[in-house]
Amino acid sequence: MMARKRNQSFTPDFADVGRFDTFPKLLAHNAATFPDAVIMREKEFGIWNEFTFADYQRKVRLYALGFRALGIARGVCIGLLGANRPEWVWGEVAAHAIGATSLGIYQDALGEEAAYLITTADVHAILCEDEEQVDKLLELGDQIPSVRVIVYSDPRGMRKYDDPRLLSEEELCARGAALDAEQPDLYEAEVAMGRGEDVSILCTTSGTTSKPKLAMLQSGPFLAHCLDYLEADPKCPGDDYVSVLPLPWIMEQVYVVGQQLIARNIINFVEDEATTMADLREIGPTFVLLAPRVWESIAAEIRARMMDSTRLKRLMYAWGSRIGMKALESGRRSWLADALLFRALRDRYGFSFLTSATTGGAAMGPETFKFFHAMGVPLKQLYGQTELAGAYTIHRPDDIDAETVGVPFDKAAVRIHEPDAEGVGEIVGRSLGMFLGYFQNQEATDADKRDGWMYTGDAGYINRTNGHLVVIDRVKDLANTSRGVRFSPQYIENKLKFSPFVAEAVILGRDLPYLASMICIRWSIVSKWAEQKGIGFTNYTNLSAQPEVYTLLRDEVRKVNETLPEAQRIRKFLLLYKELDPDDGELTRTRKVRRSVIAEKYDREIEAIYADRDHVDVDTTITFQDGTKARIQTQLRVETLLSPDNGPPARQAAE
Repeated sequence: MMARKRNQSFTPDFADVGRFDTFPKLLAHNAATFPDAVIMREKEFGIWNEFTFADYQRKVRLYALGFRALGIARGVCIGLLGANRPEWVWGEVAAHAIGATSLGIYQDALGEEAAYLITTADVHAILCEDEEQVDKLLELGDQIPSVRVIVYSDPRGMRKYDDPRLLSEEELCARGAALDAEQPDLYEAEVAMGRGEDVSILCTTSGTTSKPKLAMLQSGPFLAHCLDYLEADPKCPGDDYVSVLPLPWIMEQVYVVGQQLIARNIINFVEDEATTMADLREIGPTFVLLAPRVWESIAAEIRARMMDSTRLKRLMYAWGSRIGMKALESGRRSWLADALLFRALRDRYGFSFLTSATTGGAAMGPETFKFFHAMGVPLKQLYGQTELAGAYTIHRPDDIDAETVGVPFDKAAVRIHEPDAEGVGEIVGRSLGMFLGYFQNQEATDADKRDGWMYTGDAGYINRTNGHLVVIDRVKDLANTSRGVRFSPQYIENKLKFSPFVAEAVILGRDLPYLASMICIRWSIVSKWAEQKGIGFTNYTNLSAQPEVYTLLRDEVRKVNETLPEAQRIRKFLLLYKELDPDDGELTRTRKVRRSVIAEKYDREIEAIYADRDHVDVDTTITFQDGTKARIQTQLRVETLLSPDNGPPARQAAE
């Protein structure tokens, strides 16, 4: 692990974001004031390559002038497609420098998704990472007529292409250098023309119910909001952050682009997704932002590793966890649990130097949250929306509550719209980074943005004891059974996902007699468990159908049921034959369940559960990311945990 001096004892002298109100202006100030400060690292071929503010400025200048030389004018849009890399950030800031907007496209977006975003935003140029992303664009053909230039940063495999739109990053920089030599003052003039109120970022919303909308974010309000965030959760120059979450996501935009230019911390880009945890351990970051699914995966991996360890280590883990959680309930840390267990775990995952760890984008189960606090990870939950420039509530260091998402930033606000008798209503928020509106969608803008407030569509309430915001679920997802039992699917799903054997879960029961669940096993861990037990299997579908796996998951669901009111307990469940996948439209790119898609796609499975059948036959075809298809023929067993009361069959209840 890299050894570096940590300095958290002073308040940094941040730049004036009122004066430097665009990303290029703030970058130019930093490059002039701190030219040799290391602010980025990228791991390539096992070596961490470092970049200073001077390097950052030089690349942005060449990119910006290169785009300008290619005829990319002010007011158009430049797309960014690929993994988290320095080139991605340089391209985004370069777009803003010449008055263009930037649009991040998720690396794993399918061609249809990419085409929709490109045509909606009228993208004129796209900066790609490599051959894979170029192929995706070229296959779209005339579906993206606005694209005039496709720049690729990795030249490997590109010699065979002759599309006139293609240009290497090296050629882009060469054109930029030539224009700079002809007009040495052009870049500064372009940057000076930028204003804080200009729309600089088109950021995609999660799109849980339909195609994503494009939120128009202005650089001045965005930077002001990032500064407000830093006052609530401080970072200092020299602090390390490992960029893991996709750059098109609003929170990664906040951490990697906005906050970095203000706080002058170091952004570290991992070599590959497969090396993420090893690279994170090498860096030993000061702060991290990970999605709930990543924290859940880490917790599950820890439990899985214990399955492979010796009997003594398993006993130490069980004992250390027990006394650690007991100490946490008393509001303290156990030095004995730390010495026996948690200190080694923090070191194993690169968490030894953390001063702040956050999670957002989806709800996290309290059990997972408490586990990491017992482990000594200073985890905080935050809450926000793309439209409000990301998070605007967070736990403060001395005010943590596993059931809440904390309190608003100093210059943000939250209220509950039309609360019921229990104080539950729609969450309405505002922040300094409030979006201007949805690009070319005034109807949706008027529906969500009213009187300076963002109507989030989330249900929640303000805790009367500590003033924290409690998020329950999406308003539209709060449901009642046909017998009047109210429940939150998300709340129960998060409890299920605390199990190391559960990767995803969908709770059923809206307008139906009782609650049931469809569960996806966590392949990496259940397969290891099955190998240890000597259970033969061939693939995911075959493994999920094994009787022993059903028995295993039955015990996990039973444990969750013991924590729920009797009326909200899961009566039946089945194990799905495949994982839920964003490519199939079942999840958003930020891993939120699209319930309408699930209800339509798995209607036969849902009907079988509520028609009191003990199994459902499946004969379907799935398409893999590379375009290949496979036919799946299997029989899903419907497992009954609790005998449901006699009620109408599924179709009758739904009607």
